[in-house]
Amino acid sequence: MPSGFITQYIDVAQLTLWAFWFFFFGVVYFIRREDKREGYPVESQRMFGAIKMMEGFPPLPKPKTFVLPHNGGEVVKPSPDRPQYDFKLEPVDNFPGAAFRPVGNPMLAGVGPGSYAVRSDKPDLTHGGEPRIVPMRVAKHFSVVDKDPDPRGMTVIGADGEVGGKVTEIWVDRSEPQVRYLELETSNKKKVLLPINMCVVKGKKQQVKVQSINGAHFNDAPTLASYDQISLAEEDKVTAYYGGGTLYATPDRAEPFL
Repeated sequence: MPSGFITQYIDVAQLTLWAFWFFFFGVVYFIRREDKREGYPVESQRMFGAIKMMEGFPPLPKPKTFVLPHNGGEVVKPSPDRPQYDFKLEPVDNFPGAAFRPVGNPMLAGVGPGSYAVRSDKPDLTHGGEPRIVPMRVAKHFSVVDKDPDPRGMTVIGADGEVGGKVTEIWVDRSEPQVRYLELETSNKKKVLLPINMCVVKGKKQQVKVQSINGAHFNDAPTLASYDQISLAEEDKVTAYYGGGTLYATPDRAEPFL
């Protein structure tokens, strides 16, 4: 037999190719199974409103314990907790694949552009273990450059031109030195946060313009448990509220363009 042949029908190149395919499919199987550690089993809507929990193929992996940094405890995934959350939505009709519509205040329903993940109720931390996003009254070594407009004291204007509140503080990211939120006092005397990427600071007019929500909507924005730090769950809810406004702040935004 020529060099490289094992039998008359099998050679080294053929075995190498089969070994590669077995390895490749093994990697795909492993990755697909690992990505089911969160969010599974999923709800599979059936006929007549009946809902069945489904995990599909490959099956869920065995529970694994992860140790969180900075003495954050342990988490087990897949978790014994219910994998699906109670959303404030309902199907528009009783057939599989029917669209969902929010129930109650759509900007707080957690659906569509206002959806969010239920993350930890602990703050994101710096490499040193300190809360990462804090107001400048906590991160006192931060300051606003002289040539830049300082938004503190500026009036916040909503998409309808109505006043939403007044900026009282700037929240900064201590890991990536930049502004993350503006803290406002609304017309009903609530403290709420406004993501910096959802507004435009008009230095000459002494105004902060927001297009995603109207002036009155600031009164219903999510509040924080502590105003010296923000948890991961609160970050998602605050951002989701303004995201939800891009579709639900006014009735015409939910209508088709054509």
